[in-house]
Amino acid sequence: MPEVPGVAVEHGFHDVRGLRMHVAAAGPPDAEPLVMLHGWPQHWYAWRRLIGPLSERYRVICPDLRGFGWSDAPRGSYLKAELAADVIALLDVLGLERVRLAGHDWGGFTGFLLCLGHPERISHFAVAGMSHLWVERESGPAAAAKLLRRLAYMALIASPVVGGQVVRRVPGFMRTVLRSSAVDPDRTWSAAELEAYVAQWSEPDRAAASVAVYRSFLTRELRDLAAGGFDDRVMETPCVQFVGVADPVVRPDQQRGCDANAPRLHLEVVPDAGHWLPEEAPEALLGPMLELYAGPGSAGA
Repeated sequence: MPEVPGVAVEHGFHDVRGLRMHVAAAGPPDAEPLVMLHGWPQHWYAWRRLIGPLSERYRVICPDLRGFGWSDAPRGSYLKAELAADVIALLDVLGLERVRLAGHDWGGFTGFLLCLGHPERISHFAVAGMSHLWVERESGPAAAAKLLRRLAYMALIASPVVGGQVVRRVPGFMRTVLRSSAVDPDRTWSAAELEAYVAQWSEPDRAAASVAVYRSFLTRELRDLAAGGFDDRVMETPCVQFVGVADPVVRPDQQRGCDANAPRLHLEVVPDAGHWLPEEAPEALLGPMLELYAGPGSAGA
């Protein structure tokens, strides 16, 4: 288990919907809870540069989502609604009625679903490296070609047989995905920090989970988004959305225009950063997150 220098991180396992879920936690046990959800291809360690300062005020709880890190990687659905159901079940197991929330990448997508589906459980939401659910939908051949280029790596991971073999047996692929999406990868990760992520994917069940995460998005969730499946939904949760100016997938210019669906969402474009914002630019996230979490929360359901 990787360590966070200078921070006393506790590790535990909980039975969640039949899943053995690993949770890293820090901060006073009686402090108000803050749950932080990682994305692909990472685990709880993605938050290591924010755990310390945030745990000075909150009980920081960083679970490994199903298929990732030290949580179980069962066969079955990896729809983000399933990941959201795991989180709600974890809150129940921990006895937490209402929490502040942060999410990166697929943890961010999961966070949006939690805010919409369980507003009474989420008081505030900070999201990084993930589009909101009401992005502007471009049409035409040129737009389709650009979308295909941006999602090409997803199609490779999601492909039958090949995707799992690439994830499991070609560690250089994972390193390339991480490094190519950061503005300054050598400053962002040491070799040991990269290995903390890459090593988990040599396990066959985790490689299969990685494939399932992307296949479910390309075959189900992307279709729902493109069809405007959330156009009639309103998220009242106070939210700050962080997007790196150099993120190759999540484009800052597509994130505006969601006022009707997310009236309390505030967009922060992070300069000199790509996709991996909790690691590339933790100092740019910390202040706005603390301000958000200290402010008034949503009324809930």
